[in-house]
Amino acid sequence: MSESFATSQTTRLIGSAGALQLDQRSLAFRAGAVVLGTLFLALASRIEVPMVPVPVTMQTFAVAMIGALYGARLGTLTVLAWLGEAMIGLPVLAGGAGGLAHFAGPTGGYLAAFPVMALLVGLLAERGWNAERPFLAFTSMLAANALCLAMGGVWLAGMIGMEKAFLLGVAPFVIGGILKSALGAASLVALARTAKRGDAQ
Repeated sequence: MSESFATSQTTRLIGSAGALQLDQRSLAFRAGAVVLGTLFLALASRIEVPMVPVPVTMQTFAVAMIGALYGARLGTLTVLAWLGEAMIGLPVLAGGAGGLAHFAGPTGGYLAAFPVMALLVGLLAERGWNAERPFLAFTSMLAANALCLAMGGVWLAGMIGMEKAFLLGVAPFVIGGILKSALGAASLVALARTAKRGDAQ
């Protein structure tokens, strides 16, 4: 396969509607992708460092990756489906938790931020902030993490006060947000390179 054709195939893969270009697939395929995405989010929620009042998990990494891979529309839908599973009691949140109580508790603001995160990363990915521009991909994920911390911190402040909310619900997560954003951008680059090698064969 010629290099130019391989390049065009890779460009299609990481193109305008999320890296996986799921908008070009059948409805059944997209429905399956949503189910797989919710499973990925549930598994990421199991990777947890218990903290009070908000645990450290890989949820924000997974949400950002869903946005980048699926695109704004399907990525947001997938995150909403995952949160819907949590609302009906399925054990898909941090530590295998589920139920409506978590949406009214200390983590409520962060949960509300997750679809917004996926939407933001997806929209930016559709505008070229993707594997072809790793720094911009990193920046988009970092911005999404910052937005999540802001929304979660504001919600938490209403429960325990601004100072405690910052100390317990924002500051401990800043370094992790940076590292997870870097990991997300690196993962997108690795996936794109793998796809390019596959196209070249």
